[in-house]
Amino acid sequence: MELRKLLGNWTIENTGHSDAIPRWFDAFLIDRKSQDMSPGTLEFYRYKLMLIDKGLAAQNIRLMQGITPDAIRRLLVGLDASGHNHGGIHQVYRVLRAFLNWYAREEELQDWQSPLRNIKPPRLSVTPLKPIDMRDLSKMLAVCPDDLCGLRDVAIMLFLLDSGVRAAELLALNLEDCDPVQGDVQVKSGKGRKTRSVAIGRKARKSLRQYLKLRVDDCDALWVTDDGHRLSYKGLLQMLGRRGLKAGVARPTPHDFRRAFALNCLRNGMDVYSLQRLMGHADLQVLRRYLAQTDDDLREAHAKA
Repeated sequence: MELRKLLGNWTIENTGHSDAIPRWFDAFLIDRKSQDMSPGTLEFYRYKLMLIDKGLAAQNIRLMQGITPDAIRRLLVGLDASGHNHGGIHQVYRVLRAFLNWYAREEELQDWQSPLRNIKPPRLSVTPLKPIDMRDLSKMLAVCPDDLCGLRDVAIMLFLLDSGVRAAELLALNLEDCDPVQGDVQVKSGKGRKTRSVAIGRKARKSLRQYLKLRVDDCDALWVTDDGHRLSYKGLLQMLGRRGLKAGVARPTPHDFRRAFALNCLRNGMDVYSLQRLMGHADLQVLRRYLAQTDDDLREAHAKA
């Protein structure tokens, strides 16, 4: 990723002042880049800093000294008013905290106190998020033809359901990363550049082999377009949209398959530590929503009994 593409164009005009916010945002991103963070992580930081930048600019705050507790509260309230969900606002809070802590270390501020010190992080909703409906999935699988793209789409949907991988991880897979006979998969481009092993079941393996038999290209990617190029994220979304439209169901997101994987594992007795490793989570906090949903299952089962 080129440095200018990483840094992007800030909404606040750079005043040339040594404490101009865009100057420090740029320096922070360069620091993250120097730590060899993944392109996805760098883009995440860049986008959230752009939101912070825009929120501060709306308050006419252009220098670091203007980042006060009141300015931060107004920033968070503004994000909520503009329709950002609680999870996204919480991410902005975390990025701002990381930036401010880095800034204090960089400037070697001895008696500096973070303007975030008395601001609690936004609450995260634990409302269970719905996975893909298995009936909808069956309809989508049924409308896929037996050509290269149709077999690929079946294999992708079953692969997502069986492995629980993220969309970016799925699309980064190469042919050498997956054993279509045994079903072993090496995810080498996981979040935070962490490598992990996952697996796919019998039906997914069979679908994958059928798809690979029709491949005549020389691309290293596991998932390719009909002209032999690596499938992109946009292409993946378009594929799910086409299959959903033809099947007469709402278009699922790639993450809906990941949720279904997590819930199926928990409902069938997998322990949370094994699930954490399979999903590539750094800690168990992210699994809270899935655990909350299985609690609903228990209450429903109790009521029926």
